[in-house]
Amino acid sequence: MSITGAGPQAGGRRRDRTHYLYLAVIAAVVAGVAVGLAAPSFAVELKPIGTGFVNLIKMMISPVIFCTIVLGIGSVTKAAKVGKVGGLALGYFLTMSTVALAIGLLVGNLLEPGGGLHLTAALAKSGHAQAAAGGAQSTADFLLGMIPTTMFSALTEGKVLQTLLVALLAGFALQAMGPAGAPVLRGIEHVQRLVFRVMSMIMWVAPIGAFGAMAAVVGATGTAALKSLAVIMIGFYLTCGLFVVVVLGTLLRLVAGVNVFTLLRYLGREFLLILSTSSSESALPRLIAKMEHLGVSRPVVGITVPTGYSFNLDGTAIYLTMASIFISEAMDKPMSVGEQLSLLVFMVIASKGAAGVTGAGLATLAGGLQSHKPALVDGVGLIVGIDRFMSEARALTNFAGNAVATVLIGHWTGEFDRERARQVLAGAVPFDERTLVDTHGAPGTPEAAAPGTSDGPDPRPDPVPAQGGAPSRTAV
Repeated sequence: MSITGAGPQAGGRRRDRTHYLYLAVIAAVVAGVAVGLAAPSFAVELKPIGTGFVNLIKMMISPVIFCTIVLGIGSVTKAAKVGKVGGLALGYFLTMSTVALAIGLLVGNLLEPGGGLHLTAALAKSGHAQAAAGGAQSTADFLLGMIPTTMFSALTEGKVLQTLLVALLAGFALQAMGPAGAPVLRGIEHVQRLVFRVMSMIMWVAPIGAFGAMAAVVGATGTAALKSLAVIMIGFYLTCGLFVVVVLGTLLRLVAGVNVFTLLRYLGREFLLILSTSSSESALPRLIAKMEHLGVSRPVVGITVPTGYSFNLDGTAIYLTMASIFISEAMDKPMSVGEQLSLLVFMVIASKGAAGVTGAGLATLAGGLQSHKPALVDGVGLIVGIDRFMSEARALTNFAGNAVATVLIGHWTGEFDRERARQVLAGAVPFDERTLVDTHGAPGTPEAAAPGTSDGPDPRPDPVPAQGGAPSRTAV
């Protein structure tokens, strides 16, 4: 059987022109840095270009999440299966957030990066401004904020948790409808194809957006902030790297038998996109498509990836820990271990729903300090200058954590095709960059035929029947 998701590249009939697109992104990032250093005033004026590109991506996030979750839940017939995936995902997210907090706490106390810095009145004012922007909210406000004004406003206001709620309700409703809901699911799948096609069109302006974003941040910060705060910035990057390679990599190898470096290479274009925009949200649609292409079933991808973007914030957890310790030491107000734990647990809870938004980590840090330890709010201004660079590490770590989580949960639920993943990671089954859609999970393929991977008929249109009940994995 042919794998229809790779159609345009089948037999080498059509060259993947997106290779040049991502070379252009690299060139644009380098050019942006050069312009930012050579003409800072002009470079700062280019910020709307980068902001516009990120806004184009964010415009598509709610439709992507809605379609993915509805199709993931609606394509199975037993709610218990969805509950199993969701329960495993939330348990895993909580565990890894705790591990990330502990690692950040350990490294922050070992490095003691805040010594020798001096707080000025201007920096203190900046810290209070960030606190106002990220004002902490009560638990009741947080929960009520998940409920949209109308069912459709969740799709237009761009609030991830509201979209998650509406998508979950719609998915379970279609699941309860049984065969009567199949036409609706089929229609949503066509909408998903449309959304992904629009995403692939938007990606062609990525070099312009990357140039504007990098030029603006380098023009605004220069090298002064990097020199004075190099210890915490380098320490944070190294901590995030070690967390991904050692903690996540070891878990991925032992549990699913997948090499983390191979997986990261497979997601290389997404990491480049995140690096140029500092937002993991910009790569969310591509992560969903690539995880399905890798061999993780649609229900697991549909539930794990969107949920992880709100609840699996490994990079943000490390950042909150290290930044808090840095600020307390810089202000000569060190916290006890008990104070560190209570403050950081509070901030991680408050950060849910802020994933992927550029600058959200800084606002969450300031808002958490304002409500929990106001004496440290002034110190937030100390890291404003380098937060944009630390935001990149947060986003990259959050993204890697969600990719690894999707593979692990797929393995634990028996919905990860390891042979398919081996072929994809080896380059034998290329990802379709033109449509960002893969149909290997249609009836007749292992995801639909293997025990435990589907509880009912898949609503995807025009399935290709398997020959003799066993699909071929060699034709691409």
